[in-house]
Amino acid sequence: MKPAFSLCVYCGSRPGSLGSFSQAATAVGEWIGARQGQLVYGGGSNGLMGTVAMATKAAGGRVVGIIPHALAEKETANTHCDELHMVDNMHQRKFMMAERADAFLALPGGIGTFEELFEVWTWKQLGFHNKPIGLLNVDGYYDGLQHFMQNTVDKGFVSDWQMDFVLQSNSIETLLPRLIEAAGLSASDGLKGI
Repeated sequence: MKPAFSLCVYCGSRPGSLGSFSQAATAVGEWIGARQGQLVYGGGSNGLMGTVAMATKAAGGRVVGIIPHALAEKETANTHCDELHMVDNMHQRKFMMAERADAFLALPGGIGTFEELFEVWTWKQLGFHNKPIGLLNVDGYYDGLQHFMQNTVDKGFVSDWQMDFVLQSNSIETLLPRLIEAAGLSASDGLKGI
């Protein structure tokens, strides 16, 4: 059966220092699975990546993991994915993740998460795709980034219309439906009782 939507989630291969990060990753996975959606992610079992994948699968969603051969051991490739794609490098990983997604969501993470977020943001402002992008600001994790990005607007390097490409919220129940609906899909199709 075709999934109702395909959400690419960028997040840390570590759990972070606050329990709320893992709780948010679990809630995102449960949200995807309960709506018979598909998670597309980096293919690892560690940290928030593993948490969101496990929660999606447990809630009945599909999981597509994409991981470079060089990271299969370090990030512990998740062999429980419905599809696990082993690729040669990070460029292939990110391209395939973007290709398989209807929308993108960034949870807390490190340098890799930031790079993935900024790449799809850049691609969107250049017109390479028109897929919605979301930023889930769990426990103020992205407050500093939001302040920094406003500084780039104030200093004339980024325009307000570029900032509007990223939907931001600290609420899963607000942000995720907006992302899926912005992709022209329904977040309630196939909704199982939750």
